[in-house]
Amino acid sequence: MAKKKQENTETAATAKKEKAVALAVKTPARLIEKFRKEISPKLIEKFSYKNVMQVPKLEKIVLNMGVGEAAQDSKLLDEAFKELETIAGQKPTVRLAKTSISNFKLREGMKIGAKVTLRKDTMYEFLDRLVNVALPRVRDFRGISDKSFDGRGNYTLGIKEHIIFPEINVDKVTKVKGMDITFVTTAKTDQEAYELLSAFGVPFRKKEIN
Repeated sequence: MAKKKQENTETAATAKKEKAVALAVKTPARLIEKFRKEISPKLIEKFSYKNVMQVPKLEKIVLNMGVGEAAQDSKLLDEAFKELETIAGQKPTVRLAKTSISNFKLREGMKIGAKVTLRKDTMYEFLDRLVNVALPRVRDFRGISDKSFDGRGNYTLGIKEHIIFPEINVDKVTKVKGMDITFVTTAKTDQEAYELLSAFGVPFRKKEIN
């Protein structure tokens, strides 16, 4: 009886150890593998890069959710903070007003929004969800414009309704909020950044940049 009990204990301990090892060995985000195997070789061919270090990469994705009404209702900021954390899978930081605007009852240093910066696996996982799940839920979606590049290889996408993300429970939303999503890349030109984001599946409406 004691021997059987010991065997069960050892089996349970082994199973627990194997589970811990499995959790430790995290599977790379799908888009990381796609970049290495598909996107990078295509960009090298298209732009005639001499080595792989010249290939532009996605460096980070920055999510900004402004809540101007937070000056009058702090509960809206708390809600935005929680919702952005749910969408991003990472705790945001609070954005503060840089200047005072009397007409809007806004004072310098007042909390006006939430911001989160995603990198590495979390960044790629978010991009995957954005492209394949969230954007297709936009009403009458026909792709996004490519006119929001900043001339330095970065792109900002404006989202009018944060409820396009399925992680948000619409029944619990007090106010539908907009947000900006900025893709920061190492590309030297907008053209290279455009090709990089397109290869990741970002659904540009049509090519308009030169």
